[in-house]
Amino acid sequence: MTKIIAKVFGAVSIVNAIALRKGSTLGIDTFVEATLTKKEGTGIHITSENKTISSRLINKVIENMIPKKKLEKTKLELNFRSNIPTGYGLKSSSAISTAVVMAVAKAFDYNMTDEEILKLGSKSSIEARVSITGAYDDACACYFGGFNVTDNSKMKLFHREYAPENLQAIIFLPNSRKRGNLNKLKKFKPAFEKAWELSKNSDYWNAAVLNGIATTAILNSEPNLIMRLMEKGAKCATISGNGPSIMAISDKKNRSKIQKEFSGLEGKIFTSNINNKKAIVHEL
Repeated sequence: MTKIIAKVFGAVSIVNAIALRKGSTLGIDTFVEATLTKKEGTGIHITSENKTISSRLINKVIENMIPKKKLEKTKLELNFRSNIPTGYGLKSSSAISTAVVMAVAKAFDYNMTDEEILKLGSKSSIEARVSITGAYDDACACYFGGFNVTDNSKMKLFHREYAPENLQAIIFLPNSRKRGNLNKLKKFKPAFEKAWELSKNSDYWNAAVLNGIATTAILNSEPNLIMRLMEKGAKCATISGNGPSIMAISDKKNRSKIQKEFSGLEGKIFTSNINNKKAIVHEL
């Protein structure tokens, strides 16, 4: 019997990748922890404290990694523990797919590069229909931490760097999970192109603000909220992913003012530190 644990962190969006298939992301210290037990037998058995976890995605990752004949002679038990809210654009699917790739690779002694791990997870996300673009930007931030700028259509990482660790992400989770029409994002490509270019040049806060104004306006959210958060001292504010969560990056001095701005809305607020740590895997 072999037992493996893989831990992959969460992330938030700087630039949404839907319009251009290019995106930018920032790691935060939420996490998914996958425990994989490999033993004699057959079948894939998945358990999780989170009932919304996508077994379709997990199965697709495993099918893409393990030959069918070998899988028929192996029993895999996977247990997931996570503090990433699902369904809010906070990269839980990318963290899960990456954790599964890492755990399976370790259990079966596959020697995979960072790029191979990320591409396999992104490919599986498209095939399992949990992502439109494969979310390569999300996967990179979950895996590497820090800032990441990518071309998702080519699954190429253009640039990554550490983020300031004295800052925090303040994230609002609205009670309503309603999202606007994502196809509308593609009609405003120039705004996202400009935001992505800013990100590529390490001007992340302005990139995120431009992304925030564009996405909130297009998805019928609250453009004025982005500006109010900036007036309270946020470094940036934007919708994360396709929403509906809204995040603001702040130093500790302005944190309470930003939380107060969110507190008048219907939903929950949580705070996360910036993450620059790489995902980890080890055998027990």
